[in-house]
Amino acid sequence: MMSFTLQRIPAFSSALFCRCSSKSFQRHCSRILSKKVRVSDALSSNETGSNVRIQGWVRSVRPQKDNLFLHVNDGSSLQPLQVVASSHLNTRDLTFGCAVDITGPLEKSPSKRQNVELHAQLIKVVGECNPVDFPFKIKERHSLEYVRQFPHLRCRTNAFSSLLRIRSEASSAIQSFFRDNGYVQIHTPVITSNDCEGAGELFQVEPAGHKTDSDDPNPHFFSVPAYLTVSGQLHLEVMAGAFSAVYTFGPTFRAENSQSRRHLAEFYMVEAEIAFTESLDDLMKVMEDLFKAATEHVLSSCAEDVELFHKYIAPGHRDQVDLMLKRKFIVISYTEAIDILKSSSQNFTFSTEWGCDLQTEHEKFLVKHCGNVPVFVINYPYELKPFYARDNQDQPKHTAAAVDLLVPEVGELCGGSLREERLELLRQRLAQAGLEDTYAWYLQLREFGSVPHGGFGMGFERYLLCILGLHNIKDVIPFARFSHSCLL
Repeated sequence: MMSFTLQRIPAFSSALFCRCSSKSFQRHCSRILSKKVRVSDALSSNETGSNVRIQGWVRSVRPQKDNLFLHVNDGSSLQPLQVVASSHLNTRDLTFGCAVDITGPLEKSPSKRQNVELHAQLIKVVGECNPVDFPFKIKERHSLEYVRQFPHLRCRTNAFSSLLRIRSEASSAIQSFFRDNGYVQIHTPVITSNDCEGAGELFQVEPAGHKTDSDDPNPHFFSVPAYLTVSGQLHLEVMAGAFSAVYTFGPTFRAENSQSRRHLAEFYMVEAEIAFTESLDDLMKVMEDLFKAATEHVLSSCAEDVELFHKYIAPGHRDQVDLMLKRKFIVISYTEAIDILKSSSQNFTFSTEWGCDLQTEHEKFLVKHCGNVPVFVINYPYELKPFYARDNQDQPKHTAAAVDLLVPEVGELCGGSLREERLELLRQRLAQAGLEDTYAWYLQLREFGSVPHGGFGMGFERYLLCILGLHNIKDVIPFARFSHSCLL
């Protein structure tokens, strides 16, 4: 029968020390006595000599005569934790990419590159990894294009793990901005019966294997055609009838047959709606404040991760970001924008006549023309904007109270407008489009306590492109969906 005694260690009042003839039991006790910590916490710890337990993945292996040096990371930090293992430990299965569970004391490191290192007493390989077949090689810096081929594995790379931490912090910063400014978060539906943008780029929703029976008077699952949402705006407008400021942050879908660097079939949108506002200035202030507050938070909370992009992937882009934070955003009218484009010496592919929609080439040129500072373009031609945009009846040309925010290298980042709160004007616009019956409920919002209001949407992935200096939107979302591609 196995026998053992338990003796309390004075230095760890809540822990038990195990003396046992069974080595496996000793290892078990050692793990129980060790505090499980994240790599980021271990790196910042000043408590040398304390026993800790690290679980993560091996980022490098460097064998020497008497010791083995490992770098282990668990996704909590860009920097890995150095682990020193004696050669007598069973380390033959330790390879680049394998998952490990390591126990031992944290000790002060003799190297200037890190404060502490872990002296392994116990190492368990939880998941083996064949480094020959593993698509990412040790000490190689793989291109974003190469990494993009492995959506199920690219989170193991430094660049993409940094991106995901930045994405998480940016999301938190956006939520904090709205919460701190009194906005109520609304969970708008993913499945909807309306086409907010009116562009017809919709994914229709029906049960798998659904077959339409011509004799069935109600062939749709939801009784009406239903689609994946292109925007939560109209639902936010409903809520702006009871709350002064609301927002939503969630997935949106566009059935664009495009494989460009700026478009996805599924992406995330930040949308806000503000009641009791009659000025585009109010909307532009929120857009600018949101951009700057979120960016400042990301730069301070993810300094090492952001530096990886600004140093190795987009050299010099940090100066561009600092300029955007320092300078006040510029405001020009659509008419002024067209005049700038027409007077330039550049040959554009698309028309620059008044009444044309601004294309990406126009947007990027306008930002460069204005000194690479974000630019608000306001008061677009009325016919270019959806039915809900407010009619500027007091202007020489027929325009809508709409605004787009253009940023360097990306183009349009935000789009918004004042909403048409005047019932008769809205009814006329819907009637012209043959949508009066479809949006009867929307008209009714104007009959019961309606107020002037407006709102905007910001593409979250385009925001990340902007602050990191990347050029392909597929590199800033965990799982990219676009035409002819839905991996995983």
